[in-house]
Amino acid sequence: MAQQGMRMPTTNDLMSMWNASGLKEKILFTFLMIAAFRFGVQLPLFGINNQIFSNIAQGNNIIGFLDLFSGGALGKVSIFALGIGPYITSSIIIQLVSVVIPSLEKLQKEEGEAGRRKLSQYTRVFTVVLAVFQSLIFMLYLHHLPGAVLPNVNPLMFFISSIVVLTSGSVLVMWISELITEKGIGNGGSLIIFIGILSGIPIYASRTAQIVANNPMMQMGLAVLLLIFFAAMIFIVIMQEAVRKVIIVNPKRQVGNKVYGGMNSFIPFKLNPGGVMPIIFAIAILLFPSTVLSLVGQANFRSEAVKSVVVHLNQILNPGDITYYILYFLLIVALTFFYASIMPNMQPKDIADNLKKYGSSIPGIKPGKPTAEALDTILTRTTFIGAMGLGIIALVPSLASYITNIKTLQGIGATSLIIMVGVALDLINQVKTHLLARNYESFLKE
Repeated sequence: MAQQGMRMPTTNDLMSMWNASGLKEKILFTFLMIAAFRFGVQLPLFGINNQIFSNIAQGNNIIGFLDLFSGGALGKVSIFALGIGPYITSSIIIQLVSVVIPSLEKLQKEEGEAGRRKLSQYTRVFTVVLAVFQSLIFMLYLHHLPGAVLPNVNPLMFFISSIVVLTSGSVLVMWISELITEKGIGNGGSLIIFIGILSGIPIYASRTAQIVANNPMMQMGLAVLLLIFFAAMIFIVIMQEAVRKVIIVNPKRQVGNKVYGGMNSFIPFKLNPGGVMPIIFAIAILLFPSTVLSLVGQANFRSEAVKSVVVHLNQILNPGDITYYILYFLLIVALTFFYASIMPNMQPKDIADNLKKYGSSIPGIKPGKPTAEALDTILTRTTFIGAMGLGIIALVPSLASYITNIKTLQGIGATSLIIMVGVALDLINQVKTHLLARNYESFLKE
């Protein structure tokens, strides 16, 4: 395994970044879109006493977790209460279905940019469907919550207007995320989640300070927990940046009196090809049914058997239960392999065909099918190490929170750390790529 070196940017690097062609505009655009999102988070939904729901969000693991990823919008019952959740869930479903349905798989792999645009359109349409469903469930929950809905509010108009506003807010968040991805810096969806997590840190820090203020044992436990968090961040950076280099021998070509090629190169297989997306998708897959079950559990069932099943399933999928962590780990591993299988630059057969086409080869391995098989073995082993490592890193800080009995920082535990570090590294790499492209353009002009 090889790890790419990282260094802190100097003043000259920062000045070069700011003056780079187009980069300044991208950064400013990204900040403006983030500001628009944060402004929407502060706009409350009409007819709701959001203080009552905010108190419940603090004591409910699932709602508190969702509130963290919505940047506090859910707790405030704002117009952006659904956040980026419906869009992320829709993206997961479309990507999973595209592997099963041949026509969608063809759009993804064979029709290039036009096919990807169609898949994006399907994702947007399905996002609206999910947003309507989630807003309906959410409003039913608020309706049954004593004191949540203000008096003298027309129930029918309240339901219709609230569902329309929440759905529109979710679509607007989706649009902001796509604009950031297209015209700004970084992945829009990941960046919105990243900003949401950052906005919750002061609240979690304040709650933790109140708990450990007069308890020396808790203070020691906090020190141990922060040390574990710091170690997790180091391992996250290693996981995100580590690659497996496969040496490639390139043939010599003579053009006139000059000889080209003959230099060895390498194919980099990332240890964690999916970045933070397996984590985000695993959370979305687990939280969607658990959220529905949590809200349905508020209803009054006549059948005790049905009520018992709902309560039991809710306990299993509740963050903090051992079954939840087992499912979470398995989902991370499975989704890491899934991402490796759909990434265009990590297809062993295509890589082998391209190597054979240009006369390149892996030392000691015949071109064609043997090369494809060797690359598939390397990719499987590399992805397995990455998937297991990512799964373990995701669990250790959460388990440490239970051992030290400091659960107030659980919201910014391993999951949030991986997302924050992963998104930060992605931003840094995108800026570096932009600077390299700019320097390359300058070199060509000279």
